[in-house]
Amino acid sequence: MTKVIVPTQLRAYTSGLAEVTALGATLDAVLHDLDRQFPGFRFRVIDEQDRVRRHVILFVGQERCEELSTEIAPGVAIQIVGALSGG
Repeated sequence: MTKVIVPTQLRAYTSGLAEVTALGATLDAVLHDLDRQFPGFRFRVIDEQDRVRRHVILFVGQERCEELSTEIAPGVAIQIVGALSGG
């Protein structure tokens, strides 16, 4: 199981949970498992072209990641960050 740290703006999809766990060998598989557990979650992170949404930043361990094919090593956490923007 992979630990996933969920930002405040997505916690409505995880019943308020700040941390959840999911199965999967790749980032994409983990996001699909999260969507199975929490319907609608993946769409808030990944767009219709299967790219990370513009205002979302994903970290696998300490590394920023945009490739859904990235393999998830055992014990490595995923952190989802909602990027702030404005002027």
